[in-house]
Amino acid sequence: MAHQTIPDLFLDAVQNLPRPDCFSYRSGTGDYVNVSSEEALQQVQAVRFGLKSLGVKPTDKVAILSENRVEWVLSDLGSLFAGAVTVPIYPTLLTDTIEYILKDCQPVVIFVSNDEQAAKIHQIRGNLPFLRDVISFETTRLPEIMTFDKFKQIGKNLADDPALASECTSIQVPKESPCSIIYTSGTTGNPKGVVLSHWNFVSNVQAIEKLIDFQRDDKALSFLPLSHVLERMAGYYTVISKGIGMAFAERMDTVPRDIVDVSPTLIISVPRLYEKIYAKSLSTAMSAGFPKNQIFFWARDVGMLCAQMETSNQTVGPWLSFKKFLADRIVFSKLRAKLGGRIRFMVSGGAPLAVKINQFFYAAGLRIYEGYGLTETSPVLSCNCPGSIKFGSVGRPVPGTEIRIAPDGEILARGPQVMIGYFNNDAATREAIDPEGWFATGDIGHLDEEGFLFITDRKKDIIVTAGGKNIAPQPIENRFTVDKSIAQMVVIGDRMPFLSALIVPDFETLFKYAADHGIIAENPEELIQKPEILALFDQLLVKMNRDEPGFNQIKKCALLAREFTLEAGELTPTMKVKRFVIARKYRDVIATMYPQDVTGDDT
Repeated sequence: MAHQTIPDLFLDAVQNLPRPDCFSYRSGTGDYVNVSSEEALQQVQAVRFGLKSLGVKPTDKVAILSENRVEWVLSDLGSLFAGAVTVPIYPTLLTDTIEYILKDCQPVVIFVSNDEQAAKIHQIRGNLPFLRDVISFETTRLPEIMTFDKFKQIGKNLADDPALASECTSIQVPKESPCSIIYTSGTTGNPKGVVLSHWNFVSNVQAIEKLIDFQRDDKALSFLPLSHVLERMAGYYTVISKGIGMAFAERMDTVPRDIVDVSPTLIISVPRLYEKIYAKSLSTAMSAGFPKNQIFFWARDVGMLCAQMETSNQTVGPWLSFKKFLADRIVFSKLRAKLGGRIRFMVSGGAPLAVKINQFFYAAGLRIYEGYGLTETSPVLSCNCPGSIKFGSVGRPVPGTEIRIAPDGEILARGPQVMIGYFNNDAATREAIDPEGWFATGDIGHLDEEGFLFITDRKKDIIVTAGGKNIAPQPIENRFTVDKSIAQMVVIGDRMPFLSALIVPDFETLFKYAADHGIIAENPEELIQKPEILALFDQLLVKMNRDEPGFNQIKKCALLAREFTLEAGELTPTMKVKRFVIARKYRDVIATMYPQDVTGDDT
C-alpha cells in the first residue's frame, strides 16, 4: 500500500504487521492491559462513526485535551479516518490559553480525559458557541458531557450497519489535506496554530524509516506529551507504521517504574529525562563511598573515551577494549537493567543535549540519537542515526530535506515536512516561508565539512552585552547543567556589562552535601542563604569559567529556592524556558548582581 496519509499507515500495519500488544496501558489493578491491532482498528472505526453520528464532516476541527493514554490515540485516528483535523491541547495549559486556542480554530467536538480537564471546558463553554459536543474518557460529574464508552457504542452500532460496511474500508483523505493544527507553545505572545498535512507527517515518517533499523519485537514507552510534535510523529505515527507496540506510561512521575514493567526497546524524550538519569547515577555513585565511587568514575571515563574514539572512526585497541568490557560488566549493565534491560536506542529532541551526557549513555550501551526540528517541520529536519553520530551535533539532514545557513547564521530548511502554514495567519506564514519554499527556523547554527548540523542558539535568545558582544546562552547553560548540583539555569546579560545567572540547585544533592558538611537548614530557602553553599557555587563558577573568554564567563549567580515550572508560567509545555518572563519576574534578584557602580568589561 502506498502510504500517503496517517490512516494509510495504520491500516497497512494492522493488515501486514498485526500484534497482540498494538497498544498497552496500565489498568486500575496495576497491570498492563494489551489492545490488539484488530481490536484497535475496531475502536478507531467506532470513533469514526461516532463522530459521523455527531455530524462531524471532513475538515471539521476536533480537539483533544488529555494526558497520554490509549483513548488519545483512538480519538486522533478515528478523527483522521473521518477526514477531520485534530487539534491537540496540552492538559497542563491554563484555561485562558485553552480558550484562546479553541476560539482560534473553533472545533465542533472536544475529547477530554477526566473531571479536571472537563471542568476547564465547562468553565469557558459559554464563550464557545461553535463547540457542539464534549466527550470525556472518564465518567465525569459535570453536565452535558458524553462518556467515551457511550460515544463508541453509538459509533459501533453505525459501523455494524451493513449499509455502511463499505465506508469502513474507504478512506477519502487527500494527502495534502490538513491533518492537525498544533499550537506552538511560544516563549512570548499568543500561540500560533501550525497546520500540518497528512503528507507532512507521512513524509517525515518515511524519512526516519530510512535511517533507523526498526525491529519486529520493538516496543516504545510513550510519556512525552502526544501534544508535542516529536512524540506525535516519532513516538506514535512512526511506531504504528512499523507495527511496533506502544505502551503508555501511567504518569510522568511513574516513568521509572513503567520502564521496568514495560521493558521498552526505544524511548523518545527531551534532554531533561537523560539529565536526571545521569545526575541520579552520579549521586548514587557518590553516596556509595570509596572504592565503589572510584570504580564508577573509572568506568565512566573508560566508556566515554571509547565513545569518542568509536564515533570519530578511531581504532579501540585490545587493552582499552578489555577495560571497556570490564566497565560494562561492573557498572553499565546495572544501569541498563534499571531501564528495563532491552533498550536498543533512545531519541532526544526539543532542546540541546549536553555532549558529556550523550557520551555517557553511549558508553553505557544506550545510544541516544539526537535530532533537530520544529513544530513547523513535522518535526525532524536532521538527526544522528546508526553509523552517523557526531557528539554535539544534531546530525545530517534527513532524506529529502535541504538545509542551508543564511548570511546572519539562521538555519533555513526546505522539504516535504515543512508546514502548510500558520492557521488564520497568512502574514506570519509569508514571514516564515519564502516564495522558494525555504522555512526560516529562527535558530542559529552551522554545517561542518561532513554535513553535520550544529545548533548555536535561538536567534531571538541571543544576548547582546553592554560591550556589544553577541552571546548564545544555551551552550553556556548546557555546560553548567551537566554538574549534579544544578537542576536549572538561566543566563542573564542582555544590555548588561557582564553575564550572570539564575541557578536552581538540585536540592537532593545539595541537602546531602549540607548533611555531610554539618550545615543545618530546614528548607531550600534557608539552605541557599548559607555562606558555605554560596561559596560552593562561587567555586563552581570558577571551575566552569576556566578556559572561557572573559565575555563568555558567568561573573555572578543568584540561587533560587524553587524550580521554574509550567504552572508559574516560566516554562512552555515543551519545557523551554520563557526567558522574558523569568527576567521580568526575578528582576529584583537580577538587580542585586548588577550594582550601580559595576562597569565590568567583556574582554
